[in-house]
Amino acid sequence: MTNGRPTLKPALERREFAVTVEVNPPKGTNVGAMLEATKALLGRVHGVNVTDNTAAVMRAGSLAVCRLLYEQGHDPVMQVTCRDRNRIGIQSDLLGGHLLGIRNVLCLTGDDPNVGDHKEAKPVYDLDSVQVMETIRQLNNGRDLAGKALDGATEFFIGGAVAPEADSVAIMHQKFAAKVKAGAKFFQTQAIFCPDKFRLFMKEARHHEGKVLGGVLVLHSARMAEYLNANIPGIEVPEVLLTELRKAGEAHEQDVGIEIAVRTIKAIRPYCDGVHIMATRGVSRLPEILRKAELS
Repeated sequence: MTNGRPTLKPALERREFAVTVEVNPPKGTNVGAMLEATKALLGRVHGVNVTDNTAAVMRAGSLAVCRLLYEQGHDPVMQVTCRDRNRIGIQSDLLGGHLLGIRNVLCLTGDDPNVGDHKEAKPVYDLDSVQVMETIRQLNNGRDLAGKALDGATEFFIGGAVAPEADSVAIMHQKFAAKVKAGAKFFQTQAIFCPDKFRLFMKEARHHEGKVLGGVLVLHSARMAEYLNANIPGIEVPEVLLTELRKAGEAHEQDVGIEIAVRTIKAIRPYCDGVHIMATRGVSRLPEILRKAELS
């Protein structure tokens, strides 16, 4: 707890089972519905991730929304992708985030603009996600990426992403080791739909330092699941779950998606250090998911 608020880093250091959730900023300036949903999560989660133009869809910036959540009483996790900024912009945003009270950063590559709503956008990728971690570690040590001394260092808790159901054991080892070496202290995984695969993944992941929060994506429809299978690398919704969603019918698909998420949380909990819940269109139902999964 910091100033009465649950916080991510101390929880993981105390080996508490940490819970983080994810929100997408609005595509516009109306944050009312989002803040109403996150208000209901106060005191019930250790961190709230704010996406950085996820799926290459233009939205309000992660930094500004993180500050709104900080003011609300949350411990925000600012996502930083490599797609849209060069090393100057990334470092500047990181310093700005630190000035605004943000202490957690999740470093991501970022989806190619071709999958988003501004397909004519030019991707940057000046740095990759590991290099961003190394940059943050350098800022924490009081110097910028050019080696220049800072007038005040940062104190960021560095996070990275892993894909338990996509990478081979050998590739997982390589990525984990590289990110830990670069400074990553916690990992949030890509969506998990096969708890048995995740269990095997965690057996190997324990050879490395770093806390792991299993990613749980709440499916709101069979159509969503089909889209993920067809378009998102690293995610594969099993046919048995697709069948379960289809049988539910449109009126009850989201309810079934929540049931699947709750089952998944309970199945993976013995093997990881926490969970990261991604509800996309169902943020308002996160309190229900936390209660049914016995997380709050």
